[in-house]
Amino acid sequence: MMLSNSILLFCSYCIGSIPTGLLLAKAFGGVDIRTQGSGNIGATNVYRTLGRKVGILTLVGDCLKGLLPVLAAKSLHLPGEWIALIGIAAFLGHIFPVFLRFKGGKGVATALGVFLATSPLAVLGALCVFITVLVSWRYVSLASMTAAAVMPLLVTLIYRNPILVAMAIVISVTVILKHLENIKRLKSGTENKFKA
Repeated sequence: MMLSNSILLFCSYCIGSIPTGLLLAKAFGGVDIRTQGSGNIGATNVYRTLGRKVGILTLVGDCLKGLLPVLAAKSLHLPGEWIALIGIAAFLGHIFPVFLRFKGGKGVATALGVFLATSPLAVLGALCVFITVLVSWRYVSLASMTAAAVMPLLVTLIYRNPILVAMAIVISVTVILKHLENIKRLKSGTENKFKA
């Protein structure tokens, strides 16, 4: 049992490591997204560089990297702590992908996939926060960090599950830490605003 769960954990990390944005940018634009815009492999940079279609495909692909491993774990009726670990593994795979020498994205979309599988009602609340902040200030980074910050609170209020809360805290803190450069740009007024 422990061995099979460990294999699933490793597979989840490998799935998370698939560089969706990099692959789609090369397929549709013939470019290495790491050399374009902010240099990030995530959906926002792909959107800005190659347009809405490829940006949305990247968002969906990154989201599925978090969603599918967790759904697989739930379908196997694994204990809650293993489901949480598999979700975190997929999330960390995106941030520290083995295929890109551990230099990946910020994990927002993959975290979304994990939360859709584990706490969908909390996602609705966080999505409302994300949209409100984005419409008000037009910074994707600020909206992402704010949504991440409220997830542990929403999971606590709605699900009251210590394992889910712990997972939400780990993911939330990591997402915010990955946005430190964005925070500096927000403070200096040099952060790019979102253009639909």
